[in-house]
This record gives sequence, C-alpha cells and structure tokens, in this order.
Amino acid sequence: MIKQIRITKSFKEFIANERSAGLMLMACSVLSLIVANSYFGPAYLDFWQSYLGPLTVSYWVNDGLMAIFFLLIGLELKRELYKGELSNFRNALLPIVAAAGGVILPALLHLWLNSGTPTQAGIGIPMATDIAFALSILSLAGDRIPLSLKVFLTALAVIDDLIAIIVIAVFYTSKFSAMYLLLSLGVFAVLAILNRMKVGNLIVYMILGALMWYFMFRSGVHATIAGVLLAFTIPFTKIRDDESSSSYKLEHLLHRPVAFLVLPVFALANTGIVISSGSVASLTTPNSVGIFIGLFFGKVVGITVLSYIAVKLHICRLPLYLQWRHIIGAGFLAGIGFTMSIFITNLAFKGDSALINNSKMAILLTSLISGIVGYLWLVSITKTEGTTESFDYEEDD
Repeated sequence: MIKQIRITKSFKEFIANERSAGLMLMACSVLSLIVANSYFGPAYLDFWQSYLGPLTVSYWVNDGLMAIFFLLIGLELKRELYKGELSNFRNALLPIVAAAGGVILPALLHLWLNSGTPTQAGIGIPMATDIAFALSILSLAGDRIPLSLKVFLTALAVIDDLIAIIVIAVFYTSKFSAMYLLLSLGVFAVLAILNRMKVGNLIVYMILGALMWYFMFRSGVHATIAGVLLAFTIPFTKIRDDESSSSYKLEHLLHRPVAFLVLPVFALANTGIVISSGSVASLTTPNSVGIFIGLFFGKVVGITVLSYIAVKLHICRLPLYLQWRHIIGAGFLAGIGFTMSIFITNLAFKGDSALINNSKMAILLTSLISGIVGYLWLVSITKTEGTTESFDYEEDD
C-alpha cells in the first residue's frame, strides 16, 4: 500500500533554495581557493581586509550580511515550530535528540584533544551543520531518498544551528557592554509588543531590527544574534500564512538573496585559504584533528547512537519509511560544517590569522569527506531498496 506524506509549499520552496545555495557555495569556495593561491592571491586577500568606513570588508560580511542569513535561519526555525516537523512534539523529539547527540559528542571529542590549550576555544567549531550543503548532497542522491529523510535532516540541521547560535551568544562574546545590551533588548521588547498588536508592516520591523543590530554590535554580543531575535518578533499567521503572514513573506523574499548573494559572498570572504607545506602539516595538530573527528566521526556516532537509544526506550520513534541506515547517512551529511563552522572559527580565534586559516582547511577537508561518504552511503543503500512512499504538496492554509 502506498502511503502519502503531505508537506507544505513552504517546505518545497525551502528545499529548492537550499539546494541552489549549496551548489553556489561549492562554486564560490572553489573559486576563492583558486584565486587565493594564484598570482592575484595577495591582492584578493588584502581586499577583504581593506576598510570600508570604520570596519573591514570582511567584518561587514561576517557581522552585517550574515545577520540577514541568521534572520532567515530564525524565520525557518519559526516556520518549523508553527507548521513543520517541529510543530508536533512527537515528531520533533527525534530530530531534537539527534541534534543533541550531534552537538555534544563532537564538542567533547574536540575538547578531549584541546583541553587546557589555546585552541580549546574551538570547541564550538564541530558542533555545526551546514543546511544548504547537506541538503544539496542529499538531493544529488536522487528521488529514491525518502522525503521523510529530507524532513528529518532539515529539522536536525535547524535545531543544530539554533544550538550553535546559543553557543555564539554565550561563549563568543567580547568587550561586553551591559548598557548597549539592555538597549538592544529594549528594542526587542518594542518589536515583541508590535507583534502582539499584530502590526504587519515589515518596514517598521526592518528599521527597528537594524537599530537592534547596532546596539547588539556595540554590546559585544555577536551582532548576528539580532537577526534571530528579529525573526521571532515578526508575526506568523498559522492560517493562510502564504497570503497574510509577514513572517512567510519575508522568508520568501530573503531566500534568493541569501542563496545567491549573502552565502556566496561569505564563502568568497572566508575560504581564501593559502595552501602551503606548513598549512598542510597543520592538519595533524590537535585542533585540526579535533575538528575532523568531531565533524566526521562525532556527528554520525552522536546522532545515530543517541537516536537509537531514544527509540529503543520508546521516547520517540523513527519517521515513516526511515531505517537506521538512513539515519547513519544523515549523520555523515551532518558532518558538513562549512558555513557555521567557519563562522565560529572566526569568532573563536579572532586575531590569529594562521590558526583561522588552518582551522578552515580542516573544516573544508572534513566537509568534503563527510559529503562524499554520505553521498556514497545513501546511493549504495538506495540501489538495493525500493520505496512505497509518495507525497503531495499541501498549500499553506
């Protein structure tokens, strides 16, 4: 008997845009690596460190443009909580448990190798999962991949990013100013009141959101957190959200700019890695090894083992059509850290360009290996199995 899984039009659009973003990220990363190691390399790298007003171009990208990316992440998380996989506690529990396993074990593995050293601050690097890259690789595996695996991986990665955002806010704060933080939270309170009053004018939210970003930036807490806070103040109407919800309209508006501008520029600004004999040797340092085993081994083992224990204890259940081999495949793809891992690297080792460069090499190499292994694993298991799954796209109503 063929069963159907109904998903929203929003989720269909989300999957398509994340796939495009992943492919664009791949192209920009390769381009950046080639240019950085060419005759034009010094000029290329100097450009990102040149000043545009009071901040460097790189700083504007990582603290300014990436706030838009975090705004989109917040909107996606909000949608999942209202109408997606996370809206039903029973369905949400497995991705939550899996994400916890995929965060805790990688962090512990990195800490095990780097405890008490200057690179201990990199504990947050292997916690992250790049949604765009992971879903792009998953899409390459073909239509025989169960839709429920895409939903599971999306929910897992969204929760993963939420944890990473919390880690950034708590552990990677410098030059803290309580006054500016209170001002930022004051703007957030005003936005929350506007939400309760059902004010739907996005221009008002954007202006106040920019003010909140400025105060957050001056507070020392990473300014991109303002993007997430802003997302949760924008009204979301569960009924007919595709027509009337400000949250859905903004998410729809941001998908393409983030996929084809924000993330590609971030990749260009942060993957200009100069490869030398010394940087290759750095792959054997405790920090690089911690990143590798955290992302490649810690992710798949943490996700699979904790999920298995939770299911066997009847705390949660496997989604429709998924088997443990699928969960293992998702675990490998979760080892693609890329965007969030590089972002945390910049915060963890701020001011140490050599260590940042070496960490990025470890992240790129590990993400590449995780993506290849995850792809080959999923292709191998889908060759020998069929699926009785079909699905409809449900309008957001």
